[in-house]
Amino acid sequence: MAKPGTIVTVCTANICRSPMAEALLRHALRAQPEPLKSWKITSAGVAARPGDRVSDNSVTALKKVGIDIKDHTSRPLTRQMIDDAIAILCMTESHRAMIQFNFDPVPRHIYLFREFLPRAAEKEICDPYGGSLAEYEACRDEMVEAIPALMEFFKDLAAKK
Repeated sequence: MAKPGTIVTVCTANICRSPMAEALLRHALRAQPEPLKSWKITSAGVAARPGDRVSDNSVTALKKVGIDIKDHTSRPLTRQMIDDAIAILCMTESHRAMIQFNFDPVPRHIYLFREFLPRAAEKEICDPYGGSLAEYEACRDEMVEAIPALMEFFKDLAAKK
């Protein structure tokens, strides 16, 4: 059963996108009233190896906006994480499909990180792995753009509790 206010951000290896998303959401929720302020944010990867270091460019991209993720290490997505989450936020449709394929029963609370933006907005966040710092910064900025819409979604979730 989902624990109140546990959100999981998911990407492939949990070394680029989902650690950035986790930290950005945690930062944004700190500015919200309760109960959102107390929600737990974590991240994982659908193909992650436990203990890999976060990419240097992810660290630098977030350091430029005052957030430190240098101590993050990767972890694979588990059934327990899914069961504890009230929402799972994926970077791409392929991540959502992998979760739906690999976990039974299929979780119903899987969304794209950018799913709540207006229709015309690109919903997927491309993998910057191996790319330039500018690509990581663009990835970060795509996440930041989605945060206000996610906060509204989270407020709706909290109201249903």
